[in-house]
Amino acid sequence: MRYKVFGEHTGLRVSELVLGTANFGKAWGGHGAEEDEARRIFDAYADRGGNFLDTANGYQDGQSEEFLGDMLTGRREEFVLGTKFAVKTNATSGVLATGNSRQAMVASIEASLKRLKTDRIDVYWVHVSDGVTPIEEIVRGFDDLVRAGKILYAGLSNFPAWRVARAATIAELRGAVPIAAIQVEHSLVQRATEQDIIPAARALGLGVVAFSPLGGGVLTGKYRIGKAGDRRDEAWAGAGFQPENTPQRTAIIDTLIAVADEVGAMPGEVAIAWVAAKGSLPIIGPRTFEQLESNLAAASVALSPSLVARLDAVSALPPVYPYTVLDDPRIKDLITGSKLDLIDAPVAVVA
Repeated sequence: MRYKVFGEHTGLRVSELVLGTANFGKAWGGHGAEEDEARRIFDAYADRGGNFLDTANGYQDGQSEEFLGDMLTGRREEFVLGTKFAVKTNATSGVLATGNSRQAMVASIEASLKRLKTDRIDVYWVHVSDGVTPIEEIVRGFDDLVRAGKILYAGLSNFPAWRVARAATIAELRGAVPIAAIQVEHSLVQRATEQDIIPAARALGLGVVAFSPLGGGVLTGKYRIGKAGDRRDEAWAGAGFQPENTPQRTAIIDTLIAVADEVGAMPGEVAIAWVAAKGSLPIIGPRTFEQLESNLAAASVALSPSLVARLDAVSALPPVYPYTVLDDPRIKDLITGSKLDLIDAPVAVVA
């Protein structure tokens, strides 16, 4: 496995595939892995060179963190450990332990440190924006935790682009710990994050971690319309599953299967490789050792520019404002004095 530098605000070297551990545990209605199977997945991921772990205080009612705490014993320094706060851990979590407030942040970090049996979290994420906590409070809370030695890096998950941009700017202006990365859903069946939030992250130098690169499983090709067998949409009450419910999604899966046949890989492997080709770090979230083996194989899938373009074309979203204006050739002609073809623009996105 290869390694990437985690954004432009860290020197952290992380593996190209992130191990998501939402399936470590059986508290969510039995859909998950027992500890022995979870350890087998963990060990195999590490043996392949994986070093970036993703969990959360609420995964499997805290079991995911507990399992990882046991697995990390004696080898903590081999891994970049990320966890999250904002949602309830279990039925006993109250109103003060949830949301984005500093109180929830402090309460959650202490509980996560105990479950994970560690003295620090390497990447601490706000799991989801609560829409009410001021960004200033979140930035100050992260900075306090860094100064206290409880966390090393800060990230935002499931935040709109304008809040990410504000957080990054406030942290920069105040000399606080920078926002290092975002975590977003990104796949061939969920490309809305490419319209604003991923470009914002690129321009601000943030790392991008992509969850659900398989669309909740639909991009494995195992859950086609009318196909009998296991129903992925029933697991976790269907959370995270992107069903094949439009003609475009049917075309996406058909094309994905065709491309997989051409490169000699499985559809799910190609789907993960496509996300990686876009510059993000895909989170793989296997429930079984066999799923892990398939997910890890994505690191060996090389997609040519033409194949990426083919997948891009079939999964493209209709343009939205303001890009319907900004990308209009007539507007480009107007703002370049009719010399667009003579201007060498920067390759990187500009903030």
